Amino acid sequence: MVPHLITALTGPINELEQRILESLPAIERWFRLEWMEHTPPFYTSVDVRNAGFKLAPVDTNLFPGGFNNLTEEMLPLAVQAAMAAIEKICPEAKNLLLIPEKHTRNTFYLTNVQRLMQIFTQAGLNVRLGTLDDTIKEPTEIALPDGSALKVEPLVRTRGRLGLKDFDPCTILLNNDLSAGIPKVLEGLHEQYLLPPLHAGWAIRRKTNHFQAYEEVAKKFAKLLGMDPWLINPMFARCGEVNFSDGTGAECLMSNAEALLAKIRRKYKEYGIGEKPFIIVKADAGTYGMGIMTVRDPKDLAELNRKTRNKMSVIKDGQEVSEVILQEGVPTYERVNDAVAEPVVYMIDRYVVGGFYRVNAERGIDENLNSPGASFVPLAFAESGHLPRPGVKPGASAPNRFYMYGVIARLAMVAASYELEATDPDAEIYE
Repeated sequence: MVPHLITALTGPINELEQRILESLPAIERWFRLEWMEHTPPFYTSVDVRNAGFKLAPVDTNLFPGGFNNLTEEMLPLAVQAAMAAIEKICPEAKNLLLIPEKHTRNTFYLTNVQRLMQIFTQAGLNVRLGTLDDTIKEPTEIALPDGSALKVEPLVRTRGRLGLKDFDPCTILLNNDLSAGIPKVLEGLHEQYLLPPLHAGWAIRRKTNHFQAYEEVAKKFAKLLGMDPWLINPMFARCGEVNFSDGTGAECLMSNAEALLAKIRRKYKEYGIGEKPFIIVKADAGTYGMGIMTVRDPKDLAELNRKTRNKMSVIKDGQEVSEVILQEGVPTYERVNDAVAEPVVYMIDRYVVGGFYRVNAERGIDENLNSPGASFVPLAFAESGHLPRPGVKPGASAPNRFYMYGVIARLAMVAASYELEATDPDAEIYE
């Protein structure tokens, strides 16, 4: 399936696709060398936007849900990647404790947990679910739409280890992004592997750190390909003291928005792009498409109505927003069945294992698609014969387009590894 692109805008992306395909050996070698120096996050999903004139990641999630949206055909790839990841970390591992989000009534999310259990069971591990929900005092079955059930169990902490009753895992996999803070029970686990590490959670992580690291990666990669890094990098700015409820920090927002829009206009002029630039303002920490708005004119920030202020002031788990990232808006010109779409790429360890289009008929090309009304159309990354095909006309081959998405997503994953190294509280500091 090739997405429908509005053809007038496919010029530079087709050029980029061609350049990426022609440089395939150099690109794969570059990634290999990066992974010799840096550790990939355990698993990652990246939202990519294709504007026709640029292709860039706009969000990188280190606790991806949504594995249930990958097709059955992609599972062998995910299992192989999971095996590689576990082998590196704990080759003798036999027990894996998976800790999901607390909102255990969301059936889509639970189907994602079921899929993760399936992947890691097939990778050769005994997988059980432990919950951070204090109200669950004994093993509890949660019914799933397909008639099966998941069993969640209360966590048992003994000195430096965490497990369940009669279950001592070598590795603990978090599928909980710690938006509400770091639970005591997860601190000081020095005898087990905790993946991803605590500082990958939103209690500590910041999007601006990530995009700072991504900028560095994009420059290196663009140099390798002899191109302008802007074609794959969304510019951004940060405001650290914002209160949407009482309006403090509005000047910081407006002056940064003004400066960022001016930078984007210069780039649009350089590339002859006739679009009206916009920026996305979002919480610097957090996920689920909460606390996000599109700004086309900095003046709009001075006159936010109460509904918008309320929407922006609190995100998941009731966390108040005081820091925001202002990000260059990348419109999406991809369509699936005439609805606006964006690709989301999934990775385990350093491997692309699949992805899907997030499709939202109720949203415009310059809006956040991760909102009510979104649906998912799987991307067939891994079907046989879907290796990239050099020589095919750009824009005409699904494998080539998907390979390009995978390259951009892997760049975001390299950036995440830089970011995690830079923010690791236990890293040894060499003076």
